[in-house]
Amino acid sequence: MSSAQPRGPVDSSQVPRYAGPATFARLPRLDEVGAADVAVVGVPFDTGVSYRPGARFGGNAIREASRLLRPYNPAQDASPFELAQVADAGDIAANPFDIGEAVESVQAAADGLLATGARLMTLGGDHTIALPLLRAVARRHGPVALLHFDAHLDTWDTYFGAAYTHGTPFRRAVEEGILDTSALSHVGTRGPLYGRKDLDDDAKMGFGIVTSADVMRRGVDEVVQQLRERIGDRPLYISVDIDVLDPAHAPGTGTPEAGGLTSRELLEILRGLAGCHLVSADVVEVAPAYDHAEITAVAASHTAYELTTIMARQISATR
Repeated sequence: MSSAQPRGPVDSSQVPRYAGPATFARLPRLDEVGAADVAVVGVPFDTGVSYRPGARFGGNAIREASRLLRPYNPAQDASPFELAQVADAGDIAANPFDIGEAVESVQAAADGLLATGARLMTLGGDHTIALPLLRAVARRHGPVALLHFDAHLDTWDTYFGAAYTHGTPFRRAVEEGILDTSALSHVGTRGPLYGRKDLDDDAKMGFGIVTSADVMRRGVDEVVQQLRERIGDRPLYISVDIDVLDPAHAPGTGTPEAGGLTSRELLEILRGLAGCHLVSADVVEVAPAYDHAEITAVAASHTAYELTTIMARQISATR
């Protein structure tokens, strides 16, 4: 990107927030600015889900809810859309009838966007898409550190014999050598498992676990310190399954689990990670058919906003 002043959101004092195209945060489309430092891209795909479908509609639900986002982020004392050019890159088309082909399509499209120098803020879609996104990011940065916010481990081997589902992306990523296994963490996990072996296998892959109960008992600040120590200055990818939140804060998701984080806890943990070398991120598993009053989509839009702010601050600081 050039050093020209970035083009920001539509002015809400001139055009009401509920009017006009629903790009993320009312930002310009990528084709309107030519290139972006951060490309917000949707992946309307949910063929990999194991329970309730509907996350294919998540990206557009997040965009609609993001109409109310404003250009100054007081929690991070930053105006992200002035610090870097952020643009909505539209959606990546993925075959809904062939998971393997869909994974290849997502990876190819992500490779293309990353090749322009952009970082990705991806709106899912189900968690299957994290694997091709990680492949693309690792091609540019080498094996990356991972913070995985989720109610579930997503390190299972197969479902019904299928190796590529929303419950398997991080096992595949470890097997493929695209993750830095010295810097892997789940955050917000909880609920029943198939057996103790799930935890044993996960630990062998190198994952540390901060459960939702840990966040409640230890507090956000202590958890953030632990995560930052584990990540260090490594290139970092953050993947947020919105079901990391309690169903009271995110009912619109495919596999809800009781006892999750509050939206405030999630946002505060992310804000505490400002300064980490965040190279790309995703927010997935928003299923608007099960949402109420856009509760889930609003939480997801603010999550993406905090992640985008972190990236914009870093981009600005390196210029």
